[in-house]
Amino acid sequence: MELLKNRDGMMLGICNGFQALVKLGLVPFGEIIDTDENCPTLTFNTIGRHQSRIVRTRIASNKSPWLMKTEVGDIHNVPISHGEGRFIAPEAVIKALVENGQIATQYVDLNGAPTADISCNPNNSMYAIEGITSPDGRVLGKMGHSERVGSGLYKNVEGNYDSKLFESFVEYFK
Repeated sequence: MELLKNRDGMMLGICNGFQALVKLGLVPFGEIIDTDENCPTLTFNTIGRHQSRIVRTRIASNKSPWLMKTEVGDIHNVPISHGEGRFIAPEAVIKALVENGQIATQYVDLNGAPTADISCNPNNSMYAIEGITSPDGRVLGKMGHSERVGSGLYKNVEGNYDSKLFESFVEYFK
């Protein structure tokens, strides 16, 4: 909390790191809290097994400094690898996330529309949620491995893989 409250810091949790941020309450609440059944969680994929592949995600909100170099609607290909990535939450929490612009990224179909279709939403997350932020956006949690970018990594699957997370991070502190 010192990092966030007194030093203007930022946090990023990807995959298991996202799970940790959710369990602590840092996303979506921006505080470490005692979570309960009224809080979001990440649970087992409805397919009942581990998923490892490339998915498409859409920037739903770029309110987070982590996403300042993106535009709402941008589509990114993201590698995933998890067995417990299904985001679930009470409807009231989801409604608040929508109203606050805290749904950062969503799984989308080939037309760029958020979907529950298991071929595009690999864990059947509610509202196709792939990533969320804290209220001020400085804490970002997401399932997909957006850090896995580099030249020549995905030669057989075309698409934009770079959401410029780390460029945005550096820019935030300039």
